[in-house]
Formats: sequence, C-alpha cells, structure tokens
Amino acid sequence: MTRVVVDASVAVKWFVPEELSPEARMFLAAEYELLAPDLLWAELGNALWKKHRRRELDPRTARRLLRDFSRIRIEYHASERWTEMALDLAIRHGVTVYDGLYLALATGSGCRLVTADRRLHEACRKGPLRHLVDWVREIP
Repeated sequence: MTRVVVDASVAVKWFVPEELSPEARMFLAAEYELLAPDLLWAELGNALWKKHRRRELDPRTARRLLRDFSRIRIEYHASERWTEMALDLAIRHGVTVYDGLYLALATGSGCRLVTADRRLHEACRKGPLRHLVDWVREIP
C-alpha cells in the first residue's frame, strides 16, 4: 500500500465535479493509505462554504458532502504536533502555514504530498521540496 498525504485541494475533488476530479478520485482506491493533518476538516468545510456562497451548492448538499467525507478512511494527525515545522517551512519556502502542515506531515511520515493546488505545486516543484510534492495528475 502506498502512503500519501492529501490536501484539501484533492479532497474536495472527491465530491465536487471539477477539473482533475477523476485523477483525485484515484486516491480513494484501496492501494492508497491516506494521511492528513486534522486541518483538512476545516479546509474542506471552508471549500464547501465557498461553493455555497458562489451558488454552486445548496446547504443540504454541502452538509451531505461533509457527512460523506467522514466515511473516507484517512489517518488524521494533530496539527499541533506539526505547526512549528510548518511555520519553518512557510518562512523558508514561501508557502502558507496551512500548506506547511501538509508538507511537515509528509516529511515526518516519510511519504509524499499529493496536491491539486497550483500555487503550492509551483512553490515546491523547483526547490528543495520538489521530492515531497506530486501534482495530482502525475501519480501513476
């Protein structure tokens, strides 16, 4: 089984049809063990709220999608444990502390982060973090 850290840009695509949704859904297959900081819940909730504000989702659907998300098997890690490392990564590499949490978890867990966040991917792909981050479409 391949362990990967997934961020909210991937998780939201599991439920909302968007560009790269088919690629993101590949990570729901049994051969992947998914990890994420507990921040993922708040980020997913915020993404659903934004879609509601843009009139892309009604409140009932947003709540149902959040319940559906709770059924996905993800190994959650307390953000508190990774926040200092996340801050260091943010300062050194120009990413947000939120993104730094996913990167810190990937570093500490010895696995890669899969993202569909272009800004994060671009910030990492040419520097010392390139070995940690995969674009959702690049995974075999």
